[in-house]
Amino acid sequence: MKFLIVGLGNIGMEYDATRHNIGFEVADTFVIKNGGTYNLDRHAFMAEVKWKGKTFIVIKPTTYMNLSGKAVKYWLDKEKIPMENMLVIVDDIALPLGTLRLRASGSDAGHNGIKNIQQLLMTDKYPRLRFGIGNDFPKGRQVEFVLGKWKPSEMPVIKDMLLKSVDAIECFATQGIGRAMTEFNK
Repeated sequence: MKFLIVGLGNIGMEYDATRHNIGFEVADTFVIKNGGTYNLDRHAFMAEVKWKGKTFIVIKPTTYMNLSGKAVKYWLDKEKIPMENMLVIVDDIALPLGTLRLRASGSDAGHNGIKNIQQLLMTDKYPRLRFGIGNDFPKGRQVEFVLGKWKPSEMPVIKDMLLKSVDAIECFATQGIGRAMTEFNK
């Protein structure tokens, strides 16, 4: 059984360790835990990981966040992975820091990466893992907040949530989206 794990973020050192790149960090944590390495491939950094008899194609799109759909569509088609076996990992300012939310489908909630994926796949019916980054910013400062680095005081929560995100990916792959939602949407 094959899965596509998509960590959303932006390439470039200026985006490393920013809130908007948490999808990349979750993907990296999963790949490192399972002894994988990335190679630069078509539209993405790609790692193939084997775990419990399953194959995971893990991608970090190189198309920048707002054009993520191009990489997602390419890898879904290339690897012939059914959409229900794809999990897109994305930051979410509507969720408090330290909150995970799995969904089997849903709106883009104003997230441009998700919006582009839905435009190119022509559906919103695919699983996603939303990683709460909070919304502790003054009015009119959303872009600076989202593209800002984590505060040192947030790092213990981030490290814990990265490990929980990996557990959520594994639960999704072994027990399905329904069970994963019950387990992690607390």
